[in-house]
Amino acid sequence: MIKTIKQWLKAAADVVLPRVCPVCGKALDSDEQWLCRRCMAALPRTRYEDVPFNTMEQHFAGKVRIERASAYFFYEKGSPYASILHDIKYHSTPRMGQWLTARAVNDMAASHFFDGIDVVTAVPLHRSKLASRGYNQSEYLARGIASELNIPYIDALKAIRPHGTQTHKGALERWQNIQGNYALKDKNADLLAGMHILLVDDVVTTGSTLTVCASLLKSIPGTRVSLFTLAAARLE
Repeated sequence: MIKTIKQWLKAAADVVLPRVCPVCGKALDSDEQWLCRRCMAALPRTRYEDVPFNTMEQHFAGKVRIERASAYFFYEKGSPYASILHDIKYHSTPRMGQWLTARAVNDMAASHFFDGIDVVTAVPLHRSKLASRGYNQSEYLARGIASELNIPYIDALKAIRPHGTQTHKGALERWQNIQGNYALKDKNADLLAGMHILLVDDVVTTGSTLTVCASLLKSIPGTRVSLFTLAAARLE
């Protein structure tokens, strides 16, 4: 009975304020969550997890030692799917990202990419951005994975100074822009010794932020680090 009432209220809300797919703009059916079935089926998956020493892993080779790396789908500027990241980051829909990372865990299960992960953490957001945005989208993504895997989420890193937008910067400028921006949270870092940590971010473009954050995690004795992002630019 309660479920029926909830379904009725949800259907009524959809009539008053229809939910729409962020990719195609179609009104979502009552049994569709954040994306419509058609757009979800056409999601431009990277499938990096199925490829030994994939493009993303090659991108970090020689920069920081990682166990493995993957991203759920490709990000291309101007693509309808780019709106997913934009909405998650700026339009107060981080729970869409949380839902997508939970889907990623299930879709990638056969690859065993997430096997052996002990704990999940996220690229942090400086308190000034956190205050203006109200949330760290990467934390939502990481918590979605942790919940699906039934393993802990731990805030291992902190952003100690803000940096300007990375959007229009090249690889070298991005690298210079983030030097000294991050640090370990000493108290929580002690809990991670000897663990296999999954570091999560929303998107990888040049990889400079992930490189710095992964290097900090690698400084904890005995740690292994793997990387996961919801999206990835076409890496070279």
